[in-house]
Amino acid sequence: MSNDVILSTIKRDYIYRLAEQNKRVDGRDFNEYRKISIETNLIRKAEGSARVKLGNTQVLVGVKLEVGEPYPDSPDKGVLTTSAELIPLASPDFEAGPPDKDAIELARVVDR
Repeated sequence: MSNDVILSTIKRDYIYRLAEQNKRVDGRDFNEYRKISIETNLIRKAEGSARVKLGNTQVLVGVKLEVGEPYPDSPDKGVLTTSAELIPLASPDFEAGPPDKDAIELARVVDR
């Protein structure tokens, strides 16, 4: 029997015991939510900002804006351009430098 099979059996038995006790792996009951909190206006140099905490997970977002002149061919319409910066401090999957494909896709979704 390989170590993978033994480990899988141990994990399976642990999960079964938790299910019998109506518990999750982190100790919460099945119907118990993680604590959530929302704080706003945390970043002084941003026009808007928020931090959302869900359990031990945190997301910090800042919104900056720049008011510009409309395009000459549509003087009564505005333009909204978005960008996203996913910093390495947030996840080891993010790298410093120009926006990666995830940041570009996030900006495209927000643009829609």
